[in-house]
Formats: sequence, structure tokens, C-alpha cells
Amino acid sequence: QVQVMESGGGFAQPGGSLRLSCAASGFHAVGWFRQAPGKEREGVSCINNSDGSTYYLDSVKGRFTISRDNAKNTVYLQLNSLKPEDTAVYYCAADMELYCGNRIFEEDFRTWGQGTQVTVSS
Repeated sequence: QVQVMESGGGFAQPGGSLRLSCAASGFHAVGWFRQAPGKEREGVSCINNSDGSTYYLDSVKGRFTISRDNAKNTVYLQLNSLKPEDTAVYYCAADMELYCGNRIFEEDFRTWGQGTQVTVSS
């Protein structure tokens, strides 16, 4: 069974940085979603393997960067200038056929990781 696995969550102070990693082999689209307590899951970012194009949620543009290292079959999400409202469980999601467009929906991704907690607090 093909899987993805996240790592790299943790604790950061406001303005700090964290890097999340997602081990994902053989997928075309790899995305990141997050879910804060009491809120719905939202799509944060996505990257397409075919052309490297990316998608970002408006609230993270300029602060988060998604990238991939094909040699390591890993997708990274660099989280900079973190804010308390970024606190959430972050999930890696992937799909072999999906092409990320100008918005991402969780129902379009067929493979999910277990999630990693990101906490931003002073």
C-alpha cells in the first residue's frame, strides 16, 4: 500500500520557523492541509510533480514555501513568520493523478498521512 508520512512538526514562537517533510513516492500532486481545533480542514499548499507549479492559501502566501526533492522522494513545507493562528495539525496528502490548480480540496486526494502538530505560541 502506497503511503505518505509527515515529520517535522513542533513548537515555535511567533515569528519563528519550522520545516515539515512529507515522504511521498510516485505521486503527481502532493499537498498540505491543516486543521485547527474546532475548525474545518483547509488546504494550505500543493505542488505538482510534472511542472513544479504550486498553490498557496492566501493567508500563507509569502510566509510558507513548498518544494520537492525528487531524489529523496520528499516534499517540504517551510513555515516562516509563524503566527499563533497557524497552530494546527498539518496533514500531507497525495494523489497520483491530480493536478493542483488554484484551489485544493481534500476529497481530491486519495492518500493521507497521520498528521503532525504545529504549535505557535509565546
